[in-house]
Amino acid sequence: MKIYTRKGDTGWTGLRRGVRVAKTDPRVEACGALDEANAVLGVVAANTGLSELKDIVRGLQDMLFATAADVASAGSSANSTVLPSDAVERIEETIDAYDAQLPALTSFIVPGGNPTAAHLHHARVVCRRAERAVCEVAAVHRLPETTLACVNRMSDLLFVLARWANRQTGHDDVPWRATQA
Repeated sequence: MKIYTRKGDTGWTGLRRGVRVAKTDPRVEACGALDEANAVLGVVAANTGLSELKDIVRGLQDMLFATAADVASAGSSANSTVLPSDAVERIEETIDAYDAQLPALTSFIVPGGNPTAAHLHHARVVCRRAERAVCEVAAVHRLPETTLACVNRMSDLLFVLARWANRQTGHDDVPWRATQA
């Protein structure tokens, strides 16, 4: 089977359940943003030496695929969630477990630190952009409640994991200091 189909050569593409839409459709944009977040998480997994982090990232990648499937179904008559019903709860439990290992946050922090943390911060902001794109879809099409909540929590988890990765590798968070301009 060839990788190219030529079906998208005219600016249209297929969503789940055979729905054809313009490539400018908000659902296509949201699926692309979710795919980008997934790819950045792949960079995290490929470049970290923290094995337990790889397992968490792999789980988030699965959730991003499910989220994209939900978005691609939006507007169809068979709109149902692919995400597990406990997805948000699982993310929150992971946030709580890793956040409990960190010092209290007393200021904004500057993204960076070790390479794993920097990649996690990058994934976090890409995930936030994907969340905004999913919100655009939700403004027009009904989405399951879990879909948007899951993307929102993912970026929270990525923030906590970035801080945790820094701590695991002996790097302190860098507090943001307002400069006098």
